[in-house]
Amino acid sequence: MKYFVVFLFLFYSFNCFSQNDTLVKNIKGTVIHNDTKLPMGNVHVVNASRVKGTVTSPSGIFEISAKVNDTLLFTYIGFETVKVKVTNDWIKQNPTKIYLTEKAYVLDEVIVAKYNLTGYVEVDTKLIPVTDDAYRYSISGLKAGYEGGDYKPGAIAKVLGSISNPADFLYNIFGKRPREMKKLKAMKKDDTVRNLLATKFDRETLAALLEINKDDIPLILQNCNYSEYFIQTANDLQIMDAISACYEDYKILKKNK
Repeated sequence: MKYFVVFLFLFYSFNCFSQNDTLVKNIKGTVIHNDTKLPMGNVHVVNASRVKGTVTSPSGIFEISAKVNDTLLFTYIGFETVKVKVTNDWIKQNPTKIYLTEKAYVLDEVIVAKYNLTGYVEVDTKLIPVTDDAYRYSISGLKAGYEGGDYKPGAIAKVLGSISNPADFLYNIFGKRPREMKKLKAMKKDDTVRNLLATKFDRETLAALLEINKDDIPLILQNCNYSEYFIQTANDLQIMDAISACYEDYKILKKNK
């Protein structure tokens, strides 16, 4: 009887720990400037595992739904992005404090090109160089348009070729990572995530959300036939929409193959 009681106790304890690992809870915390030790408002907090986001209050406080082993991203312009795993201790003993550190910038020499514009549209449009491969289209929710590689000749052919070739780069990204690519839809629906990506140009947050290597992002866009100009100048929201469009083409072509 004694051993039976011990067995039941151990079984119950193990079951409780297992439930804690899968239980989604609202966890709280405060984001603090690492140098000044003051709270930081308007910091983006994103649950990369669940693709849900929020921002800190003026007093640096945030609340977000998460479970054990979820990955949270803390990002603010001019500061290093912090990636934190949610632990059992955080679930049980929240709130916690997250410290952000300012980035150290080294300014490169900036060369300003001079075009000697006249003020007359008919003349100035001929003075400003325009690349031949710049195609532009709009994104829903944004006023500005941007160049779209999937409208360029050969884009569909590249995506189609990747479906039947397991050695192709797009096949390895899209075909072998369906779970990660499904996050694209969730990212497009969450306004906090979209607003965050619209301010980003470093690809770090996007790579963390998609769980891919940051260096793979330009390769994906090149294989989807986007121009170097777009790859270098687009913000992370535009990059996300571009990858999403290419992935949707990939899925349609694969289904109809």
